[in-house]
Amino acid sequence: MMDSSNSKGFITTRHRAKQIQRLVVALTAYFLLHIGEPNAQPEASFSAIKTSILVFPMQQLHVHGSNIVELPSGNLLSCWFQGSGERQSNDVRIMGSLFRKGSGSWSAPFEMADTPGLPDCNPVLFLNREGKLFLVWIAVLANRWEHSLLRVKTSTQFTEQGLPVWSWQDNILLNPDESFAISVEKGFAQLEQSHAGWSEFAPAYDKMIIQSAREPQKRSIGWMTRIKPLQSKNGSIVLPLYSDGYNFSIMAISRDNGQSWTASSPVVSRGGIQPALLQRKNGDLMAVMRDNGDEPGSIKMSISKDDGKEWTPAVKTKISNPGSSVETLQLKDGRILLICNDLENGRYKLSLYLSHDEGDTWQFGGIIDQDPLRKDGFSYPAAIQSADGTIHLTYSRHTASGKTIQHVAIDPTKISTSK
Repeated sequence: MMDSSNSKGFITTRHRAKQIQRLVVALTAYFLLHIGEPNAQPEASFSAIKTSILVFPMQQLHVHGSNIVELPSGNLLSCWFQGSGERQSNDVRIMGSLFRKGSGSWSAPFEMADTPGLPDCNPVLFLNREGKLFLVWIAVLANRWEHSLLRVKTSTQFTEQGLPVWSWQDNILLNPDESFAISVEKGFAQLEQSHAGWSEFAPAYDKMIIQSAREPQKRSIGWMTRIKPLQSKNGSIVLPLYSDGYNFSIMAISRDNGQSWTASSPVVSRGGIQPALLQRKNGDLMAVMRDNGDEPGSIKMSISKDDGKEWTPAVKTKISNPGSSVETLQLKDGRILLICNDLENGRYKLSLYLSHDEGDTWQFGGIIDQDPLRKDGFSYPAAIQSADGTIHLTYSRHTASGKTIQHVAIDPTKISTSK
């Protein structure tokens, strides 16, 4: 039996060990907070931000996946999905708000689309070259992402208040043919072998995806929107899509201003989804994508040399990605912006990167939003450059007190890369 002195000594030693352990944890937290991941940037205020406002007050409903467009009037129109959850909540619908030019604030939210009894998610807004406004989104059948159906409505008229009057609505139906399966099998053969995480299962995973690509009913449904389309130099509209069933991406291409759509070849990858597009001076298209594949995650990239019809297998870049949507924006001065959560885990920091060489390399430009405590989330950015040159960015703001969409206006002349 231990005597009292030894017992006291044991307790003291254990107490000191706990103190040391707490100190180590505190120091680790401090260094993670102030240094972060290897490619994380120091905390800094982003002086290029002109204004930062909430589109609507914080609320408890789930709001996510915003998009934004400038209307011919100069007003801004934003949209997002809102409801009790996402795909498993049938009350989810597409909501919108109008920022009237010169008003300084957003209107009260209003409904933009609702498929009765089904969740509506991932809205995208754009104007075609004729000035027709498009809203494209997904209705989630059977509460499963892989059963999603593409929906579209258009407008050429607006009320006195500036709200769109929808005049036409339909579905976008894609029918990838047998060449889809051939491209998938060829693409997986070109991908590097995976050696991270659960890589021992990767060969079986590849075979499963290749087999699914041979099934017409699977490759014709489940394609989902997220990022605005690119209107290419030759007149095509290239609408980026992705599939949670295949865990890779595809493009819907229209050569008649959005009246009809055909499917591109797949952008083959293990987890490259939600592509954002840009076009280089030589006509090549580049897709940068969220990484839903093996860890460590990093933004993926693919190239098309034929206006979006065929795509190279996606490869990883050097910018970290925690499985969160990214956005690109080609500025009028030739620079390209990349907005992303440049983290290995979490969505507590939203950063901006710049490219001066058409996406070959990226330099850190600034932190748009962040939470030093790593609890809040800032994600799913959407960006445009308005006629006056201002960059307008909307993204999801998820905090303990509620959820909303944030609108940030940025002066592009004040964005510079860090040394």
